[in-house]
Amino acid sequence: MKLIYDVHDKPKLGQLIIFAIQQLLAIMTATLVVPVVVNQTTGASMSSAAALFGAGVGTLVYVLFTRKKSPVFLGSSFAFISSMISAFAGGVSMAAGYAGLIIGAVFAGLVYVIIAIIVKAAGVSWIDKLMPPVVIGPTVAIIGLSLAGNAVGDLMKGSVVGANGLAVASPLATVLCGVITLLVTIICSTYGKKYGKLIPFIFGILSGYAAAAVLTVIGNAASIDALKILDTTPFKNLLCDGSITLETFFKVPEFTFIKASKGFAQIDASYLSTIAVAYIPVAFVVFAEHIADHKNISSIIEKDLLREPGLHATLCGDGVGSIVGALFGGCPNTTYGESVGCVAITKNASVSTIITAAILAVIISFISPFIAFVNSIPSCVMGGVCMALYGFIAVSGLKMVQNIDLGQNKNLFVVSTILIAGIGGLTLTFGKITVTSIACALILGIIVNLIVSKSKEE
Repeated sequence: MKLIYDVHDKPKLGQLIIFAIQQLLAIMTATLVVPVVVNQTTGASMSSAAALFGAGVGTLVYVLFTRKKSPVFLGSSFAFISSMISAFAGGVSMAAGYAGLIIGAVFAGLVYVIIAIIVKAAGVSWIDKLMPPVVIGPTVAIIGLSLAGNAVGDLMKGSVVGANGLAVASPLATVLCGVITLLVTIICSTYGKKYGKLIPFIFGILSGYAAAAVLTVIGNAASIDALKILDTTPFKNLLCDGSITLETFFKVPEFTFIKASKGFAQIDASYLSTIAVAYIPVAFVVFAEHIADHKNISSIIEKDLLREPGLHATLCGDGVGSIVGALFGGCPNTTYGESVGCVAITKNASVSTIITAAILAVIISFISPFIAFVNSIPSCVMGGVCMALYGFIAVSGLKMVQNIDLGQNKNLFVVSTILIAGIGGLTLTFGKITVTSIACALILGIIVNLIVSKSKEE
């Protein structure tokens, strides 16, 4: 892929900020949602703004460990949601639960660091043998394909909900807004000049948002619920006596380490074991996805990140970044497919963009109106964006297998096994531990490949 901006290129300041905002818009919704999901399940009050702060700081840690050679943004990990819920369920108080979030992230981060030390000593050649393109290609593809249902589901939802808690907007109206978002993104990326090609998602999101706003205004004026898509509640929550004050405009996030300050004294050996069981196995699962994500971004930038800066560096960056991120936001971080997809579509692999996005994430976490704006973006608009992002992830994985002879049964069985297991949603649950469909597909693909790889060419 011919990049417009390579890893070490530095766009001009004005462009850099715009590119960074686009990266943020691509990853921000998912990053903000993780604390919301945990709060709904546990009754906790984790701060989405603090999670964004943690993602920004965690990304800067990752960039530091990878020596500015890997254009990846870290965001809140969905894989650890059940672990985070266990932290609150197993604690004697909410404060202990918040302390558990930090301790759990430390456990998970240490798993990464220990694996990094082993990799540093043993090298990465074993990974190439264990996970050749015939294994890693379809695995990357299912990272995108397994999220297809999420994108389409969001495409059919608005943000305004009724008394029953369900969206009131008609799927026809939401799909229209989502398709507008998708088409504007595609047109800008395909036919736009250099600047349009670099920020198609900003144009797409703003177009979809505008369409949703117009339909919502009409729906409110004519009392037609089917057209009510855009929820303005996040903005109303900022108002104090009908206006925005300095206090509501700039707000310090509720950092996890502050809420956890009184909880560490309540932690005993039993609770520590609960946290360890909840977090450590998941860290091993996410390790497999870490390799797949870095193989994917390596194919996009045409540089093997597992060799330079090295898998040990990316693992340390991810692990320590998760610990630091959870210290502030409570959520362990992980590499984001949305960020990788954004790099692939815009052909902007500049690490300077990632660094600027991380700094902006830290700054914006204090600016309530911007957080409100992101929270107000209708699901259908983000669904339109994610159709492109997840699709590009799937295609980049399939490109890895384009030179593999699928006429050979030994290759065909490996690829087909991974695709069907991943798309079919094969998961395994051991108590509170769930092995994701991506990890299951990868493990199954490795086993099949080991069995058939020694067979003779047909």
